[in-house]
Amino acid sequence: MNARSQVFEMRVEGRQVDEAVASIFHTVLFYRSLGKFEYNQEAVYSVGTIGTTDVDCDFIDYTYVCCTSDSLDRRLRSEISNFSEQLRSNEGCGSGQISLEFFQKKKNRWPFAPECIPWEVWTVRLDLINLYTEDERQLCREQVGDMLTEKILYISEVMNRHDYVPRMPSQSEMDLIFDTTFPDVQPYLFKFKFSTAAPSGGSVGNTVKKLIKETLSL
Repeated sequence: MNARSQVFEMRVEGRQVDEAVASIFHTVLFYRSLGKFEYNQEAVYSVGTIGTTDVDCDFIDYTYVCCTSDSLDRRLRSEISNFSEQLRSNEGCGSGQISLEFFQKKKNRWPFAPECIPWEVWTVRLDLINLYTEDERQLCREQVGDMLTEKILYISEVMNRHDYVPRMPSQSEMDLIFDTTFPDVQPYLFKFKFSTAAPSGGSVGNTVKKLIKETLSL
């Protein structure tokens, strides 16, 4: 099975990395999570509800909605922080990408572990830029906020398509489809992958900085 793939590209300041990625991945997880399942029989169940929380960004003019789940939020922020720290260690420049991959497990014969089969992958590719004045930073806050608005709307559009998602499992197969380790929410099984690279000769950051300056001068 070929996994569906969505890729978002953005140019941000180092301090905006965590919030930019979190707003996208939290939105995706909001759509790819359900309330906790309660089974009455092997294939008869009810699904609980999930709360919603508004999150205001500190370094971007943007507010997003996520599931009300401290444990899910901690998991997400921990993974993003690892990526952000490595990305920002390249002296404030460089590029990298982080992916949120949804998968299902397929049982194998003993003693082999279940096979993990990805069915949807969301990737955020980032180029870091350096800005030195408050006018530049304020304009960047607004521009990144506008970009996120477009991307979140696109995510909503994608989620409303009738694309493949794993079928609802019986109780014995629950752990093959959903992550049941969270106490208040039940997302589809997911994992993170990321990679970073040092800046190359043609600095994208300088190009973006030039564009911002040109916008300010208009």
